[in-house]
Amino acid sequence: MNKLLEQLTALGMTEYEAKVYLSLLSENPATGYQVSKTSGVPRSMVYEALGRLEARGAVLKSLEEKATLYQPVPPAMLLDRYEREARERAAGLRAALLPLYNQEETGRLWNFSGRREALAYAADLIDMAKTELMLVLTDADVSALYHRLEATHARGVSLGVILTGDMPFDLGQVVRHPKRETELHRMKETLIVVSDESEFLISSGHQITTATVTTNVNMVLLARQFIWMELFAQRIFARLGDDLIQKLDPEDQQVLY
Repeated sequence: MNKLLEQLTALGMTEYEAKVYLSLLSENPATGYQVSKTSGVPRSMVYEALGRLEARGAVLKSLEEKATLYQPVPPAMLLDRYEREARERAAGLRAALLPLYNQEETGRLWNFSGRREALAYAADLIDMAKTELMLVLTDADVSALYHRLEATHARGVSLGVILTGDMPFDLGQVVRHPKRETELHRMKETLIVVSDESEFLISSGHQITTATVTTNVNMVLLARQFIWMELFAQRIFARLGDDLIQKLDPEDQQVLY
């Protein structure tokens, strides 16, 4: 219930409005007095909350002979309205803001934090890619980004992917990073996206996430080369016979497994 309250308040409802709407979903039609009892909203505030919900089209009111009754607008209808309004608002802002944006190609390193924010930036890079994506993905990244990568691959974008986990992945050129090497390089929670040889994102950590993005040509080239070389090396290692691997130093052999 607390999660639903958080999500409804994120849509613009106050806490009292969200409690009133949730209460009406399960018990309607209802009087303001009944809503107050079931929602826990004080009677002194419940009618104000109902009035605001009615004004924004989330609640319907019927004036009966002995009492005023309320019922909620069906969730599907309400959410469709919110979604439509959000799209219209975003379209209006896009048209107004884009002409104002003066992007400087400084090549600086820009830092931010947050796992959700890092995945959102990665998703944007994936969606905007035109020719090539080079990626390092954990299992959690595969789960979060697979459908976007699938759509991007379907429209002809080349994918080169290093997997540091165990989840299946079958889009583009794929290799699995040896677990020992993943640990040595501290890549167990690393996400890397290089888009069209023009922009680079690296994100580290899942609980506490730090991320860096840049369009710096040298940094982008370095990140792409790292992934390309790993893809190449893993293809070569996969073709080595046991007799050749046994000739390597023990420490080097551990890295391959």
